[in-house]
Amino acid sequence: MEATGTDEVEKIKSKFMSAWHNMKYSWVLKTKTYFSRNSPVFLLGKCYHFKTEGEYRALGSFLSRNKLPTDGSSFDKISTEISGNVEEFRKDFISRIWLTYREEFPQIKGSALTTDCGWGCTLRTGQMLLAQGLMLHFLGRAWVWPEALAMDSCDSESWPSSTVRKLTASLEASLTAERDPRLLARPPARRDWDGTESRNELYHRKIISWFGDSPLAAFGLHQLIEYGKKSGKMAGDWYGPAVVAHILRKAVEEARDPELQGVTVYVAQDCTVYSSDVIDRQCSFVASGKAGTKAVIILVPVRLGGERTNTDYLEFVKGILSLEYCVGIIGGRPKQSYYFAGFQDDSLIYMDPHYCQSFVDVSIKDFPLESFHCPSPKKMSFKKMDPSCTIGFYCRTVQDFEKASEEITKMLKSSSKEKYPLFTFVKGHSRDYDFASGPLHEENDLFSEDEKKRLKRFSTEEFVLL
Repeated sequence: MEATGTDEVEKIKSKFMSAWHNMKYSWVLKTKTYFSRNSPVFLLGKCYHFKTEGEYRALGSFLSRNKLPTDGSSFDKISTEISGNVEEFRKDFISRIWLTYREEFPQIKGSALTTDCGWGCTLRTGQMLLAQGLMLHFLGRAWVWPEALAMDSCDSESWPSSTVRKLTASLEASLTAERDPRLLARPPARRDWDGTESRNELYHRKIISWFGDSPLAAFGLHQLIEYGKKSGKMAGDWYGPAVVAHILRKAVEEARDPELQGVTVYVAQDCTVYSSDVIDRQCSFVASGKAGTKAVIILVPVRLGGERTNTDYLEFVKGILSLEYCVGIIGGRPKQSYYFAGFQDDSLIYMDPHYCQSFVDVSIKDFPLESFHCPSPKKMSFKKMDPSCTIGFYCRTVQDFEKASEEITKMLKSSSKEKYPLFTFVKGHSRDYDFASGPLHEENDLFSEDEKKRLKRFSTEEFVLL
């Protein structure tokens, strides 16, 4: 009886905390983000210019003809056609998978928790990074969700419809000033999808379902927490970017869906990527008698400084986010984790998991997708970034990995003002350098002793996330 009473207290506490965090973080979707018209915007390797060369000529002609100042202050008066790639950027950003706090999902094993509000943000940003890697693998970087621009007419239960309309208009409004509001209310196009689009939509839904908040979802919160227990983490604890990197690796290794057998994850050891270890993972198909190699998602936990982020690393971070095979950065500011996906000037573009949404059952046919796509990007000064983070890359083939390692190595050397780069690629295996190299699969324990020591060290070194 006493245990039942304790469970009830925990459930009430959980509901109260969900309500509090939802109120606390509701501003996440209500604040407007401003983008400059004069600087390119990068999003996971794609570059968007909100003014093309022709638009610059139109601007100069307009200003000189009307004897207006040429500092850009009168740009808002130009024809509504001068908006550059605003819509293309919106479609691309909204198409990324957004994973946030959820409430009222099935109870987490070993606890009374039915929400991750207040403690699960780094697990969510890790999920977003892995989701982007899987999107590159199954859909390619050019894919965009056909319904992305219909988000402003979404009336899903998970969203107040008036808020959604305002939020999806915020980016457009910030770039186009007093444009005709009718342009923001375009009805979604209704058309039949062809075979390729139907196939892509199938994978789109499948990828999201792997991150569902249920015990059976391969990369859902419940599974990640189970893997986290092996490193001493429990539901309700705070997770750092490095610990999450190792949890993601184990989750991918243990996934049983046949679709996922062609993907593996490698986590750098002490800021070092051992090329032969990566290639061994990619060629594990060959060892089992299957044709072809695996794609690899490389995760590199790093620190961008001591107590605070060293601004000398800004150009390197921007360079990384300019690469199409970059799958983002698990990072944030002190006490909050964000998923960094791009930048403009010296500000990082991110998706924020600190918004509590209702549980969505992804096992049902045609489950609603809207709450898994963020209608509005956020920006943050690089200076505010916490130094602890995990950088991710995706390489489809061994040749892609070799090319990426060469390109990133050059970038590391050119951006490093100090004797040692942020991380390195070296030839050979980790065992060649007297580092313990645990087997890919262990029968009785998911983490080797060496990994446990490393995870415990990361747990004590990293910042606390709320």
